[in-house]
Amino acid sequence: MPSGAAREVLPPEPPDADSVWDPRDPTVPAPPPKRPAHRTRRPRSRPRRILRRLLGLVVFGALLLLGAFVAGYLLVDIPPANATAVAQSNLFLYRDGTQLARDGEVDRENVSLERIPVAVQHAVLAAEDRDFHTSQAVDPRAMVRATWNTLTGKGRQSGSTITQQYVKNYYLGQEQTLTRKAKEFFIALKLGREKSKEEILEGYLNTSYFGRNAYGVQAAARAYYGKDAKDLDTAEGAYLASLLNAPNAYDVATHPENRDRALARWYYVLDGMVKEGWLSPAARTAAVFPAPQPMHASSGLSGQRGYLVQAVEQYLTEHGVVDEKTLAAGGFRITTTLERGKQDAFVKAVEENVTSKLDPGRHPADRWVRVGGAAVDPASGKVVALYGGIDYTRQFVNNATRRDYQVGSTFKPFVLAAAFQHGAQTQDGERITPNTFYDGDNRRPVQGWSGAPYDPANEDDTSYGSLTVRSATDYSVNAVYAQMAVDVGPARVRDTAVALGLPRRTPDLTASPSIALGPATASVLDLAQAYATLANHGRHGSYTLVEKVVRDGEEFALPGTGDRQVIGREAADTTTSVLRSVVEGGTGTAALAAGRPAVGKTGTAEDDKAAWFAGYTPELATVVAMMGQDPDTGRQLSLYGALGLPRMNGGGAPAEIWAQFTRDALAGVPAKDFDLRLMEGAEEHPLPPLPDFPGAAEGYEGPGANHRPARPRPAAPKASARQDAVREGVGGVRVPPGPEAGPADPRRPEPAQDLVRMPQSAPGAGADPAGVPALAEEAPQPDRAAPAPPTGPQVSGPMSP
Repeated sequence: MPSGAAREVLPPEPPDADSVWDPRDPTVPAPPPKRPAHRTRRPRSRPRRILRRLLGLVVFGALLLLGAFVAGYLLVDIPPANATAVAQSNLFLYRDGTQLARDGEVDRENVSLERIPVAVQHAVLAAEDRDFHTSQAVDPRAMVRATWNTLTGKGRQSGSTITQQYVKNYYLGQEQTLTRKAKEFFIALKLGREKSKEEILEGYLNTSYFGRNAYGVQAAARAYYGKDAKDLDTAEGAYLASLLNAPNAYDVATHPENRDRALARWYYVLDGMVKEGWLSPAARTAAVFPAPQPMHASSGLSGQRGYLVQAVEQYLTEHGVVDEKTLAAGGFRITTTLERGKQDAFVKAVEENVTSKLDPGRHPADRWVRVGGAAVDPASGKVVALYGGIDYTRQFVNNATRRDYQVGSTFKPFVLAAAFQHGAQTQDGERITPNTFYDGDNRRPVQGWSGAPYDPANEDDTSYGSLTVRSATDYSVNAVYAQMAVDVGPARVRDTAVALGLPRRTPDLTASPSIALGPATASVLDLAQAYATLANHGRHGSYTLVEKVVRDGEEFALPGTGDRQVIGREAADTTTSVLRSVVEGGTGTAALAAGRPAVGKTGTAEDDKAAWFAGYTPELATVVAMMGQDPDTGRQLSLYGALGLPRMNGGGAPAEIWAQFTRDALAGVPAKDFDLRLMEGAEEHPLPPLPDFPGAAEGYEGPGANHRPARPRPAAPKASARQDAVREGVGGVRVPPGPEAGPADPRRPEPAQDLVRMPQSAPGAGADPAGVPALAEEAPQPDRAAPAPPTGPQVSGPMSP
């Protein structure tokens, strides 16, 4: 073919059949495989591998669990009864290691199931395991549910059946460990196969702890109702069944403040019986709560020992150091923070100032008198002394830890601390300091409160006119403090009290104007802790009653104190400064007998049902309360006429006990003054000298007042036009008095004479038909407030501070 001529391109010849599978030229890349455009293939190898692995893990886990179950079932045998089935004693020691008390004498008597009424059996089942007769020995779903609720913060809950609880009580122990739970599981399974339901229920009823050192329903029937188990009725059986959940907490004889909780649990048991068909609705409606009899303590817990042991046990269980049933089983060696010398000093002070003066034959109200006290070291938060009552074997309720009496005006320092901490202002925009003037007129309606109208009365309906915050504290003027609570904000007042140490669950700690007058029912120990925080310049550490807990060589972990600054030092110290003048020239001058720098506040509950003195030195914070209670019914009663006095005031016997105890407890400790850092505008003004007459240091109220010369009642100062204008304004602040309105001293309007009370006849004379001693014409005593009117959700204010 000539060069450059077009070359003819011939189509390739079709390959023959044999050449279709000939290997291709390795130097030529293979074309990609052709796939239909509408299909996309997904790789399946990876998901299949994951699925196979997961399935393998599940099978392996199931085989592992099955193997563990079989091994556990074969290896765990039903053991003999544990050592704690025969409980031991607990040894309680003072801080120095000397013996305080030995507790733990066990009351136990087994009875056959035939001797336990069917209604009592049903009550226990309604409380603990309603499906006992139809369910298996172990309920895995309940165990998982209880574990989940515990992990998610819904509280520690039990998923145990009665069989499991019996195993724990009789064969094992109360330890919250996985090993113990695993053993319980397998033993319960075997026990359910080897014993009948009746045998298990009988064992459970004879080994369960009901409180009061009573193990088993027979011992419980005697401890709470003084009868045999066979004589219990349905209501009594339901109450004993209620105790299984929290024996000491639901014992209404020892913890009257928990009565509502105990009733709720009792109702729960009865309702469960109705639901299961074990009790008719009519019988449920007719049931009456069967109040248990008072506890009869052993002679080994006489005097103060029983109160101290009770307080320590309550501390250990409430703080989760050891549970109640394990503690009751005994074997513990507990070293407390209590100091023997200070404890003896407290007993002596109460004996000399109150107990030795009681004469029920001449003064019927002396039968009602109860005394409670607590002392806390501010620096460490350690409780160094407690006074619970005259004798644990005679008066079982611990007056140092009960929470059912109003604290009165001992609450007012918390209003002060909140005002200073938050830089609160009056209704007129003036910052509140100790020298801020307020209107102290009786029944003055509070301003700036969006709730129902509130106009608290001062003691004896006395109007004080314009006076400073410091003077209003000296004389405990309710009109001023109710207004100040609104100015600060009642919620802030409440939160400050809680931060200082009052439990948030304190009854009647309600954010309303009346909170300032102390309707809250904190315990003596609660209040001592809060005052200790003020003494420690606003640093709070949770109180502690226990130094060390040991059992069988094992030392138990104790809760930390959590020491922290809860309010500023200037706010705390300024509050201390104001309270110092209460002791040096106000209602608490009896505390001067301590013989060292001291501060404090008096208080009286509504209708004089309790009188308080709370105070501190730099080294020791102490609270003393006198309470009125009917020894037969437990009802709170007025202290009118007690100790032969027309009225009982915090500045009387409580302050006198406080002074003597503080003097004796700190004997040999060099006295030192308060180291205070005051807020701006809190300068202290010099106090006028105390009146020069015998017993002046005892204070202007209380027993000593009956022997002092009467002072003329000063005429009420004439209000100026400017003061009248302020009275009609929106704020609670009064301008400083002018020359025509009273004394020019800006520190105090000199109403000290108003505090003297002089009866016209001998103490106790002139009782009215109702049995309340008639009061002589007397000058006003400002340390008591009239109750707040019912105003919906507001809390009534107590009669006094």
